Amino acid sequence: MDSRILAARTLRERAIDLASTTVFRILNGDGDGVPGLFVDRYGDWLTVQFTSLALWQRREGILAALRLHAPARGILLRTEKGILEEEGLEIADGLLEGEEPEGPVEIEENGLRYTVDVRTGQKTGYYLDQRDNRVRAAAYAAGRRVADVCCYTGGFTLPLLRGGAAGVTGVDMSAPALDLARANLALNGLDDGRTGFVKADAFQWLEGARQEGERFGMVVLDPPRMARSERGLKGALRGYLRLNQAAVGCLEPGGILVTCSCTGRVSRERFVAVLGEVERATGRRIRILELHGQPADHPVAPTCPETAYLKCIIAAVE
Repeated sequence: MDSRILAARTLRERAIDLASTTVFRILNGDGDGVPGLFVDRYGDWLTVQFTSLALWQRREGILAALRLHAPARGILLRTEKGILEEEGLEIADGLLEGEEPEGPVEIEENGLRYTVDVRTGQKTGYYLDQRDNRVRAAAYAAGRRVADVCCYTGGFTLPLLRGGAAGVTGVDMSAPALDLARANLALNGLDDGRTGFVKADAFQWLEGARQEGERFGMVVLDPPRMARSERGLKGALRGYLRLNQAAVGCLEPGGILVTCSCTGRVSRERFVAVLGEVERATGRRIRILELHGQPADHPVAPTCPETAYLKCIIAAVE
C-alpha cells in the first residue's frame, strides 16, 4: 500500500498543475490500482472513502502511508450510501485522526476561492472532478444568461461569472449548498447582482421555466449520479433524457448546452445517444462542440470501464 500511495502522489505531481489548485484526488480506487479506496486533498485536510471491507480492515497501514506521503492536519472518513448493503461495512462519517476543521474549509481552484463542507457535503464536499470542465464551459459564457442547474456550491457558477456571463440563475435542492454558493460569490467579489439562486427540483424548475417561455443563452446540467448498479441503468437513461429535453426547451436558438453525467454505468456512447434522442424529440438541431471526461488526478483503468465515469458535453443548440 505504501508504494501505491507514493506512486499515486508522484503521478499527480507530474500530471496536474498543483500550483493552480489546493483540491485534488490523491488516490482514485481502481484507477490507481487500489479498488475501494478514494482519498481527496482539501488544502490541509484529507477525506478518505472506503468502499471495500477488506481495505477498511487494513486502515491502520493505509493511514500510516498517508501520514508519510500526504501529511495533513486531519483525515476525515466519508461514506457512500449503500456501502453496508454492498460490503457489509458498517461505518459512519467522522474524524479518523488529527484535527477536525471547525467549519467549512477554504480551497482554491483555477484562481477562484471556495468554501467547502468536507464533513457533510455531497461526495467528499466538492465536485473536484469537474475542475477542467468548468474552465471549458466558462469559455462560452460571455454575454449569455445562464441557468446553472444542480449548481451545488457554485463550482460552475463562479467561472461562468468570471467568464463574462450576463447573469446566472443557480438551481439546487440543498439550502445549505446554496448558502455556501452565496458565500463563495462574496469571497471572490462576484456578488455584483448578476446571480440569483433558487431552491428547487431540477426537473420541475426546468419544466416550469419552459412552460413560462423563459429562455437562456446557456444551460449547465451537472446532476448527481443517477444509478449505482446495472439495475438502475434504464431509469438513469430516462432521467437524463427528461432532464436534457427540458433544458433544450429552455434554450434560445444558438444557445449552449453543457450537460454532464457522473453515472459510471452510463457509457460515453450512451450519453451521446441521449442527445440524439433529445434532438429527435424536440426538433432542435444539436451539434457537439466538445466532449470531455475527468481530469488526470482521476485516472481511468482500461480494465474497468466504469472508472471513465464522468462525461461532459458542450453542445450548440439551434
